[in-house]
Amino acid sequence: MSTPQPPMPQAAPTWQATPGAPYPASGSAYPTYTSPIPVVRTHLGHAIASEWTKIKSVRSTMWTLGVFLLLVVGIGVLTGLVVAGSDPAEVGENTLGLGFFGLLLGSICIITLGVLTTASEYGTGMIRTTMTACPSRGRVLAAKAIVFFLVAFVVTLVSASLVAFLHVTMLEGEVRSPSGQQWLKGTVGVSLYIALLGTVSLAIGSIIRHSAGAITVMIGAVLAPLVIALFMFSQSLEDVRQFLLEYSIPNQLGVFYANSLTQSGPSGWDPLWIMLGVTAAAFAGAYALLEKRDV
Repeated sequence: MSTPQPPMPQAAPTWQATPGAPYPASGSAYPTYTSPIPVVRTHLGHAIASEWTKIKSVRSTMWTLGVFLLLVVGIGVLTGLVVAGSDPAEVGENTLGLGFFGLLLGSICIITLGVLTTASEYGTGMIRTTMTACPSRGRVLAAKAIVFFLVAFVVTLVSASLVAFLHVTMLEGEVRSPSGQQWLKGTVGVSLYIALLGTVSLAIGSIIRHSAGAITVMIGAVLAPLVIALFMFSQSLEDVRQFLLEYSIPNQLGVFYANSLTQSGPSGWDPLWIMLGVTAAAFAGAYALLEKRDV
């Protein structure tokens, strides 16, 4: 009985004979496949487009910005009517300062939206889809910040400018018209400040990853220093009280209208530079934790 011979090895196809040789052209014995979907190198613009689609599609954006407009414009108009019907001389040097009250309350809406822009994705699990579509975490965080900042700035600028024009119209001839510098600070300056405040909230939302917790932290940061300072009656705590008053967010917001609670502390455009530094520090921490932790 003969022993079966092992099968003879077959020669490799010519296109495989040389390691690293390219695949044959279409129509040969081994045709290639070309995807009809174009391959495009992604960049920050794609992430921004994605985040813009998200922020304009969710109900929370419409609700928070709607309440913001209602507070800023509603309280602004009401304040103007009350002052115009009593003693316009009580307005002070800057007519635009009447818009402070509505913007202070409205800033809570911007804070809420900033937190929800990041923290809500962790609550729903959508962050996993986001990071799968864009593995560059820093790019995702930057895109969220850019889109949110622009939305917050534009909405605040429109509402603050509208209220300012209404106040000037209501009190025309009774008080001195605002100067160009006062207009710039009372509209553009205060809008940049509130947009940066909301952007800090976005970073805190990314750090804490819990909507209710991050909103509580930010509202506490806005209101707690001023409230604590108002109840510091001890003379030994006067320096602490003065510091809290000067650098509290309500006081810094009032600086844009020349309505500071103290004679010292931030003035001019100082609050804007302070908030810019706080924003940079918050985003440095958010980015470091985002790269370190799992989603």
